[in-house]
Amino acid sequence: MRNEAEPEPVPERHPAAAPVDDNAQSTETTVLQQMGGVAGFVHSTIPVVVFVTANAFLPLPVAVGVAVATGLALCIVRLVRGERLVSAVGSLLGVAVAAGIVAWTGSARDFFVIGIWASLAGFVVTFGSVLARRPLTGVIWNALHGGTHAWRSDRGVRVAHDVATLTAASVFASRFVIQQWLYLADSTGGLGVARVVMGTPLTVLAALVVVWSFRRSTGRLIPRAPRPGTSPRDERSGRARA
Repeated sequence: MRNEAEPEPVPERHPAAAPVDDNAQSTETTVLQQMGGVAGFVHSTIPVVVFVTANAFLPLPVAVGVAVATGLALCIVRLVRGERLVSAVGSLLGVAVAAGIVAWTGSARDFFVIGIWASLAGFVVTFGSVLARRPLTGVIWNALHGGTHAWRSDRGVRVAHDVATLTAASVFASRFVIQQWLYLADSTGGLGVARVVMGTPLTVLAALVVVWSFRRSTGRLIPRAPRPGTSPRDERSGRARA
């Protein structure tokens, strides 16, 4: 017979899930780094600033060339520093495509057209996933952790991903609305300012909310591995007292 003084074991949410150690939970903290990190976002805005500044003083073809040269130089620097190839080359490719559109249309404002419509696409995908009750950040978290967790059945986890995905949707929506208005007003300088102000700061803010939702999901759905010298019962008792 069980001793009445013995603490009642706390059932795990998902007994079938394999315990993970603290190092495995660092997955959530790498979200921003996988996108190039803060430095990657800053580097992506430099060609924009260079283009807008050069366009104010130089002929449009020269301004385009200066922006592409700046993007190429930044790509080389990032590769030399050991940054991910996809992030470095992706930024250069974005500048090159934008420059190609400007060269084709002859309009400086078209340097920003890809980012404007990418923001609209991002809003449709993120907001649509919330309406479908499958918030995108939750789908991504589950995929990164084996794709076997019933994360939508946990209300706290689902709400966290609703918040994170809606935050991302708000960022995309605000970028599209403001930059599309400036595009229609043919304000190249305003587009440059909006791209910088609404670029890295809003991206980092949204990434922090996503990281919070990831950590909340991991804490609720994935049990921690026992620390050396600690039995599983001690771990459960410690969580119960907390």
